[in-house]
Amino acid sequence: MEKQKVVLITGCSSGMGLVTATYLAGKGYKVYASMRDLDKKNELLKEAEKTGVLIEVLQLDVIDDVSVKNAVKKVVDKEGAIDILVNNAGYGSGGFLEDFSMEEIKDQFETNFFGLIRVIQAVLPSMRKQKSGMIVNISSIGGLISMPVLSIYNASKFAVEALTESLRVELAPFGIKATAIEPGNMRTNFKKSVKAAQRSQIPSSAYYDAMKCFEKNIDKITQNVDDPILVAKAVYEAISSENPKRGYLVGKGSSSLIALKRILPNRVFEKIVAKIFLAKN
Repeated sequence: MEKQKVVLITGCSSGMGLVTATYLAGKGYKVYASMRDLDKKNELLKEAEKTGVLIEVLQLDVIDDVSVKNAVKKVVDKEGAIDILVNNAGYGSGGFLEDFSMEEIKDQFETNFFGLIRVIQAVLPSMRKQKSGMIVNISSIGGLISMPVLSIYNASKFAVEALTESLRVELAPFGIKATAIEPGNMRTNFKKSVKAAQRSQIPSSAYYDAMKCFEKNIDKITQNVDDPILVAKAVYEAISSENPKRGYLVGKGSSSLIALKRILPNRVFEKIVAKIFLAKN
């Protein structure tokens, strides 16, 4: 009988992490769904009960070395190894570059990039020991195309893309695979969780009016969203594959947007982006 594969997922209190956890559990994986604040586990547990699956919930804060090491050790001690890591924890920052403080920029990278690295480094010893494993990094269409007002978030996701590409070569000799999932506009709590640069919210900012235009336009953009189950299905496709692709674009419009960027001259594409995000209504 084949051993049940063990999956560790970060950022499972809501959105894509929650949906991915319950979906993979339904596919027969032993899922350890982690989150920074266990007080937020009720939504996940309700969904698990509703779908009739069993999920182990544990505390893991990707920006805390001790928390990461303790969570990974708990799973490895109990299961022997972690077969699949899904790095989902993250948030977005919105604002114009000049308005960001260095602290705000570092916080964004600490969660979206350094936190991801922290968890990868913690799970790799057990994966190398068993000579197999899979690392799935939840990136974004924003890791392939950068948009105004999301520059810091985009930069963190571009870094995730670069890291994933290198890992695919570095880890191959140990039988470990890596891929990136690149969602477009998903129905999650992303917009609510976006942390705006504080200075962009102050009327004295040179970008204040443009920021208000962006906020109105992003409200319209986020009305046309995809179900996060598409992300869960993409993760399942990747971890089920003998040869996972470098990246998986998810959601309507993502492939078209990438194609437009490749086809159109930069100045034309930039005008389109400016009209979408910064046009006055």
